Amino acid sequence: MLVLSRKKDESIMIGDNVEIKILAVDGEQIKIGIVAPKSVKIHRSEVFAAIQEQNKEALSVSKSLIKQISKKKL
Repeated sequence: MLVLSRKKDESIMIGDNVEIKILAVDGEQIKIGIVAPKSVKIHRSEVFAAIQEQNKEALSVSKSLIKQISKKKL
């Protein structure tokens, strides 16, 4: 892990096209802005974890259920 110190109005570059800007510091809370191409997906870590869990659950659907669903579409 890389640890950097930044102050308000300073930023960090990730690669050539992602910039993390420090917008405000208020006690223990920091407000950041992210400038990135629309093709870069950005999620809070708890949202990302929920998406990953939902994807795992979707993969565990039984073959019989898939067959039932496909028969109903025909």
